[in-house]
Amino acid sequence: MDGHDRRPSGGDGGLRSAVVVNPVKVDDLDELRRTVNDALAAAGWPEPQWYETTVDDPGRGQTEQAVKAGVDLVFACGGDGTVMSCVSGLVGTDVALAVLPQGTGNLLAANLGLSTDMAAGLQVAIERGRRLLDVGAVEDRYFTVMAGMGFDAQMLAATSETTKARIGWPAYVVGAARHLRDRPMRVQIRIDDRPPVRRRARSVLIANVGRLQGGVRLLTEAEPDDGWLDVAVLTPRNLRHWLALGWAVIRRSGQVPQMEVFRGRRVVVTSNRAQPRELDGDLISPSRQLRAVVRPQALWLCVPQPEEAPDLAVNAQKAGERGERLIEEARRE
Repeated sequence: MDGHDRRPSGGDGGLRSAVVVNPVKVDDLDELRRTVNDALAAAGWPEPQWYETTVDDPGRGQTEQAVKAGVDLVFACGGDGTVMSCVSGLVGTDVALAVLPQGTGNLLAANLGLSTDMAAGLQVAIERGRRLLDVGAVEDRYFTVMAGMGFDAQMLAATSETTKARIGWPAYVVGAARHLRDRPMRVQIRIDDRPPVRRRARSVLIANVGRLQGGVRLLTEAEPDDGWLDVAVLTPRNLRHWLALGWAVIRRSGQVPQMEVFRGRRVVVTSNRAQPRELDGDLISPSRQLRAVVRPQALWLCVPQPEEAPDLAVNAQKAGERGERLIEEARRE
């Protein structure tokens, strides 16, 4: 199989699909159903199966049910937790993942250039562009974008859902400001079989791709299907360091001050005290340790254009325009 362009079964009759939706993230579930069903029908696809997530099962079980039912593709409709749960149910299968972002969107949608654009998410799936991506494994869970320990997880914990709903991704800036002056953690970072690296760090990020919320690329060399994890160690000690780091990232400078980057297939980060942790923007339980292993070519992802490029967002804007036209046509029928 070509790792960058796959045409699943379905032929002229379209693909069998399922929608795994977090109802809490959707303002009008009936309207969402109509929009998705009508758009897929207009594209010649059969009506999708629908599964709602619950507090006890945020999406993995529903995704596994859909896979057993024989679908070709699963739409993850919700926030970071929903997408990550769907990923966990799809890793190692031939069923593709498509993202229908809701609310403030999520990290994978940001890396696809989809933001909160549901029309683009539908069109990307319908056009059948595929890439076979690596994923990172942490304990019994997976991430497609990045895992983190320290400041990034503190920022997420300090950002309220209400503020995110009101102003979108800039809400994270408010959460970040509350922790800029926190003390660093002492970490030991072991990558593969190399000698451990010891640092006083504010955050350690283990990344599969490099884009943060708001579309900012933190790691310009990170590629989603190269078999490696990129490890960013952030070591700012004061507000001036934070400003210099942030400005370099925004300007896409080749050299980012107060940040070291390593690369490996197995990464173990051990802190001197328990730290908040996150996977793909979703908080997990605090711990003194974060262990991640890359699983190469483990997930089929619907992408705007199946190219061999680090940036997954190629052609996203045009796909969104085509998606809007498809939805308008479906509503007229």
